[in-house]
Amino acid sequence: MKNVTISILIALPIYLAIAGVIIYFIVLCIKALRKYLRSGEVRKEKKSVAMSLGEALKENRERCHMTQEFVAEAIGVSRQAVSKWETGTSDPSTSNLIALAKLFDVSAEELLRSVEK
Repeated sequence: MKNVTISILIALPIYLAIAGVIIYFIVLCIKALRKYLRSGEVRKEKKSVAMSLGEALKENRERCHMTQEFVAEAIGVSRQAVSKWETGTSDPSTSNLIALAKLFDVSAEELLRSVEK
């Protein structure tokens, strides 16, 4: 009987320590999850800021419900040129960038401001 009591007295603190570590880990996970869920706006803003010029052009084109072909015809270039700009293979000239900004009804500065540094 003494051996059982002694083994319970020895095992109990070990079980309590393990339970404490598990509870602490769960609390840390909940805090991390809450922080992640609250940072949705920050992640969205960071994503919009950290885009390439091609992504900014494509986003504006889609926002205006335009096709690559329509954009190309409107500013006097080929559809392939617009595709290359959007994929980042090449960049539009300054005059084409200004024409794109006018077409999308944004300033050229606003178009470039969203580009990743």
